[in-house]
Amino acid sequence: MMLLKPVDNKKIYLVTGAAGFIGMHLAKSLLELGCKVIGLDNMNNYYDVDLKHARLNILKKYDEFAFFVLDIADKDSLAALFKGNNIDIVINLAAQAGVRYSIENPQAYIQSNIVGFFNILENCRHHHVKHLIFASSSSVYGANKKVPFTVEDKADTPVSLYAATKKSNELMAYSYSHLYKIPATGLRFFTVYGPFGRPDMAYFSFTRAIMENRPIRVFNNGDMFRDFTYIDDAVNGMLPLIENSPVLAMDDVPYKIYNIGNSRPENLMDFIGVIENALGMKAIKEFSPMQPGDVYQTYADVTDLMNEIGFKPDTSVHDGISRFVAWYKDFYHAE
Repeated sequence: MMLLKPVDNKKIYLVTGAAGFIGMHLAKSLLELGCKVIGLDNMNNYYDVDLKHARLNILKKYDEFAFFVLDIADKDSLAALFKGNNIDIVINLAAQAGVRYSIENPQAYIQSNIVGFFNILENCRHHHVKHLIFASSSSVYGANKKVPFTVEDKADTPVSLYAATKKSNELMAYSYSHLYKIPATGLRFFTVYGPFGRPDMAYFSFTRAIMENRPIRVFNNGDMFRDFTYIDDAVNGMLPLIENSPVLAMDDVPYKIYNIGNSRPENLMDFIGVIENALGMKAIKEFSPMQPGDVYQTYADVTDLMNEIGFKPDTSVHDGISRFVAWYKDFYHAE
């Protein structure tokens, strides 16, 4: 493991998607370390905008935080932001999320995840950004049957448009790293969950439905496995990479991909049981077949992160879900 450098609080960090789930938690961690953070988000209504404002209210308590309502697909506005600020590090977490929604509204994914990411790359190029960290997804592995998933595995058979856009981001970033020597680190996130999470995620919607005595839909009759990653573990994996990714020392193509996962896949039915136990309530289950775009299992190999930065996710799903349920009851005044 390399001798790790701390984040540099003399630099300016741009966090896109700062009102999002991972974006808020990462920006907060940077601010707590004394860094200057510029956040942007388009504040769309894909899910409850009040939740996004609640996240922002946490960040706005810090003097070193500045926020802009801005869509990364808006080329001119994004260019003006870069031109007006000496941005050193870009952490691109802005994206249209959700596998199933990509079937309903594919245009949103092309605009945000392709056009928007292209605009990010162009500004990194023209403003000599020192490091680009960008969000990819475990979805790029498609229906791969070999587990655990390693970054060397084939990832060219996406089963959803969302996955295709994320794989496209990786390819686009590689080409810019090759052509313009932009250091770029891509992160394939595995089902990140926790307080202030996204309401469209299964753990969130299950919790809400169980508390409201409504049925939950259990896909593939419950025969699925997911590698659930608690938000604190995900952020702890991201922070050291900002200053310590090997791409920063590469002379050839400064580009690398990592998995960010818990490396412990959970059976869906067992996971529902964890939520039931945390709530002290039983779910009303409606079993359904596999949905288009879904995959049977995800399972992250995080050996690279363990070896290079000492990454060690240590939050069990029992602890993580307990913390989420406590937050949910407090935030929504639910009992």
